[in-house]
Amino acid sequence: MVRTVKLNDGTSVPAMGWGNMGGKEKALNSGAVALRAGIKHIDSAQIYRTEAEVMGAINAAGMKREDVYITTKVFNMPNTPKLHSQQDLRTSVKRSLSELGCIPNLLLVHNPHIPAEGQLAEFWGWLEELVEDGTLKGCSLGVSNFRPVDLEEVMRVAKIKPVVNQIEYHPYVMTHVAPLIALHKQHNIITQAYASLAPTTRHPTGGPLKPILERIAAELTKESGVEVDSSGVLLLWIMTRGGVCITSSSSEERIKKMAALEKVRDLNEAEMGEIDAAGGKVHFRQWDEHLTTDFPSPDLPSDF
Repeated sequence: MVRTVKLNDGTSVPAMGWGNMGGKEKALNSGAVALRAGIKHIDSAQIYRTEAEVMGAINAAGMKREDVYITTKVFNMPNTPKLHSQQDLRTSVKRSLSELGCIPNLLLVHNPHIPAEGQLAEFWGWLEELVEDGTLKGCSLGVSNFRPVDLEEVMRVAKIKPVVNQIEYHPYVMTHVAPLIALHKQHNIITQAYASLAPTTRHPTGGPLKPILERIAAELTKESGVEVDSSGVLLLWIMTRGGVCITSSSSEERIKKMAALEKVRDLNEAEMGEIDAAGGKVHFRQWDEHLTTDFPSPDLPSDF
């Protein structure tokens, strides 16, 4: 049974997705491994240059288009027109549809700086028209790396509400993004997390979370009979909070471990509370270029 999350437009998305960034070979081969393992959501983007490999992975896995949830993201690509007009956006989206060979289930604006300054609300209206005229028929719309100010600008004009905001999200950024998460809840926008494993894969020491994650992982492994590690606990933390986690790996063993989390229960209240308390003591971010401009980081240490 695959965990799913209900979106504000009535559709549902698998709670775990595999990101196909990292080159065409990985996108094709590891994408097929992820699908066969049971991860039925592929997250792509124009900037990854791997949209064509989404359908390739689906075919290689012996699956049908309708069996897989597909996400992609519009971006200001090098050597292509800037998305400063409705026609620019239409051309960009049609290029993605051609690469994918289908309409995606979800289209995101990759960051709030893709439209020209002051044009974000108008840009969102152009996206809505692509849904309404059938170009993106049946496609949900969302955003990525949007700060509270960006989300509020879209919500002032949105006829079609964004269903998700894909951001770096894990316990070590919780304090920083708390105002943004509150806005998500206010508008019933799902938090879609990337870089969720930064506390275990990027933090120099693992910080105060490390012993907690290791202990919970051992307890879940014993209880479920499924091998769970610290990274798996972080993914369960996202899904227990009602979010969608996007992660990526080229290791077949790691992909299968992630997929096997479907057989493991959600974290309980005590486990969530312990992770939240430890995570709130530290601020550590993997991708500093996002969600930092005019959105100050909290006055917290990066480790102790």
